[in-house]
Amino acid sequence: MSGTDHAMSPRQARELLGVTREASPGELRRAFRQRAKAVHPDRAGGDAEAFRQTVLAYDLLRLPPPEGLIHQPPATQIRPWAAREANVLNISPLKAVHGGEVEHTLADGRRLRIRAPAGLRSGDRLRAGGQVLNVAVRGDGRLMVRGDDLWLTAHLERALLDQGGRVRLDTPLGPRDVWITRKAVERGLIRLPGEGLPARGRRRQGDLFIRLQAASDTASSAARTLLRRFAAAWAA
Repeated sequence: MSGTDHAMSPRQARELLGVTREASPGELRRAFRQRAKAVHPDRAGGDAEAFRQTVLAYDLLRLPPPEGLIHQPPATQIRPWAAREANVLNISPLKAVHGGEVEHTLADGRRLRIRAPAGLRSGDRLRAGGQVLNVAVRGDGRLMVRGDDLWLTAHLERALLDQGGRVRLDTPLGPRDVWITRKAVERGLIRLPGEGLPARGRRRQGDLFIRLQAASDTASSAARTLLRRFAAAWAA
């Protein structure tokens, strides 16, 4: 499961949303909403992939500006958007759970191998290469992080959802035997206490929430995931 949730540059994101580098947060939000409405999968003529790209572009551009900058080469060498992007350390949910090495490129072109500790959350900060980097945990649609909790989508056979029973699922903490009960199917959700992000500092041990989805519905799962992200971004 990959934690890289976008592969576009800030320039591409701005072009997609039709905003300039100097766009205010309000202008960015309005541009996002306008395009999101136009390509929403639930609308006639909507496009799930275009909607996905729109959400990713907005996620990228609404990242907070650099904070706690320790050292920065002369401004003539670094474009503003590059400095901002280079000050964000993107990690996958699995890296957030277990920790490990993460590659990162600073604004001055230096490439670092950073040893990320287990239990990082979005908004945490790490010092590396003379800078303080803001951590952003990027989900991949199937595995996401919300606060201290992990959210995993499990695609199961329709017969299992209809009849119930036990199933072994691969989770970030290893295989787990899970009982599919009628109540779980009605809720579409199973909660495994203490199976989320590890406790770190003042942050509690998280839980794992497993979304139950029929395998035949896999094709629309990405669209539903984006709809949830869209709703969160819309309210931001």
